[in-house]
Formats: sequence, structure tokens, C-alpha cells
Amino acid sequence: MELTLLNAQGQAASNVAAPDTIFGRDYNEALIHQIVIAYQANARSGNRKQKDREEVSHTTKKPWRQKGTGRARAGMSSSPLWRGGGRAFPNTPDENFSHKVNKKMYRAGVCSILSQLAREGRLSVIEELSVEAPKTKLLSQKLKGMGLDSVLVITDNLDENLLLASRNLTNVLICEPRHADPVSLVFFKKVLITKPALAKIEEMLA
Repeated sequence: MELTLLNAQGQAASNVAAPDTIFGRDYNEALIHQIVIAYQANARSGNRKQKDREEVSHTTKKPWRQKGTGRARAGMSSSPLWRGGGRAFPNTPDENFSHKVNKKMYRAGVCSILSQLAREGRLSVIEELSVEAPKTKLLSQKLKGMGLDSVLVITDNLDENLLLASRNLTNVLICEPRHADPVSLVFFKKVLITKPALAKIEEMLA
């Protein structure tokens, strides 16, 4: 498998050899869906809370007498059947949303995503990406000159200038190979990998 090597202007300069075991796999939609959903679910925090019938504000007085009214029996206004009553099975902050994904499955899914990106021409390699100062305008102009508007840049050397310059760009994400998650790989239109980062990815997913 060969990946396109871009120059500083975003044009194809040459090709870089890449292993077929990582960048030449078949597209496994079910596996990709599973790891993307699992990644999003594991990022959730238990921050929702509902009240049960002992926590709602209510009186303990019986609404009406047990017999003779023609209405259904009622003991308390906190019943889940009543408006303003407590929930029968309330959501709690300790709710667990996590999904388990084996390491082998995760790596295979990431390899499948990278392979599909390479086939679609959305994955390219660059020598390096850097800016002279931590200015958003400098990075924005550089990416615009390369014809990139939505891009994930995977770099081995995450210098401070590049990181600070990218923080205010909503369609740009700079990360290291170990932080390249499946959701970001799928979300961005283009993925750029520096040569040192490519070697590290091959080592991680081998």
C-alpha cells in the first residue's frame, strides 16, 4: 500500500510505502460502528438524576378515603402514577454507560478506518507541520493554502506553538498517534500524518 506524500503547498509530491496489514484492510462497517459507539458511550458521564417517590415534595396524607368515593384507591400523592409523583425506576448519577471492546477488536477497527480513508483519498502523509508563533491566523493561512478546511493532524512532535494555534479552530484537531480516536478519524474530512507519526502508528497497530 502506498500513501500520498504532500508538500508544503498541499500537492502530491511522491508516495510513501505503508504496510497492507494496517492500511490495506477490508472495510468492516459493523466493527467500525461498534468501536465508534463504544468510544462515545465510554466518554459519557453519569450526571443525570431523577427523584423517586420518597424524594419528591409531597404530603403523606391520604388523598381521599379508601372506599365509597367511586374512584381508584390512592394512598399518597407521591405515587409514580400521579403527576408530580416520583419515578418508579429513576436515573441515578452512578449509572454505567461503558461498553467493553477488546484490544484486538479496537486495533482491527482503527486499521479498517485508516484503510478506508486511504482508499477514499482522505489520508495523506506530510514531512512535518509547524508554525513560527502560537497564532491561529498563521495556522489557518497555512491550512487554507494547502486546501484543507476540516483536518485531523496526527503528529509525533506536539509542539506548543502548533497546539495553541489550533485550539480556536473548530474544524482542526492536532493530536499524537496514541490519542487518534475512531470518532475523530471518521469525523474529519481529511487526515494528515507526519512521517515520524506514521512510523509510530505502524508500531502501535502492528
